[in-house]
Amino acid sequence: MAEDNKRIDLRKDVFNKTEYVKTIDTRFTEFGVKSIAEQVQDETSVEEFFQYYNELFYEIPAEGETNSHRYLVIQSGEYINFDENLDELEALREEIARLRTDILELQIKNIELETGTALNIDTSALKNQINGLGADINANNASLVTAQEEAKKASEEAFAARDNSTNTSGVGYF
Repeated sequence: MAEDNKRIDLRKDVFNKTEYVKTIDTRFTEFGVKSIAEQVQDETSVEEFFQYYNELFYEIPAEGETNSHRYLVIQSGEYINFDENLDELEALREEIARLRTDILELQIKNIELETGTALNIDTSALKNQINGLGADINANNASLVTAQEEAKKASEEAFAARDNSTNTSGVGYF
């Protein structure tokens, strides 16, 4: 066998510091690094967010740990201190109820003075009856919510059981 003697010339280009910067592109455009202007342009604006929200409104589930209407309400409520507002609203409702009771008592006194007849209406007993009705309404609402949650759970379990069962009878459904 004859050996082929081939000559390979190696060449090395060397740049000084000023030529290197002019010749070699040192930007990281190949790695997906975006400029600040590109990053700002790619961000979703508040207007775009609400446009997307309105488009997806009925596709968003009502309940869920994340990605649901309840999640949005809770997150937004925490951001705007909604609980503090609820406490203030409850205090205002109590004040309104007290003022209404005061007005009722004054109206009763006014009627008694105009007619000269004592009506003998116990406003505190009326207030207790109203409070009792309010408590009953709250208890009924809580029972209703519990019943709805149980019905939803039972429905989901029934659907899951139906999906897990297989039809081996050979009869198809159309």
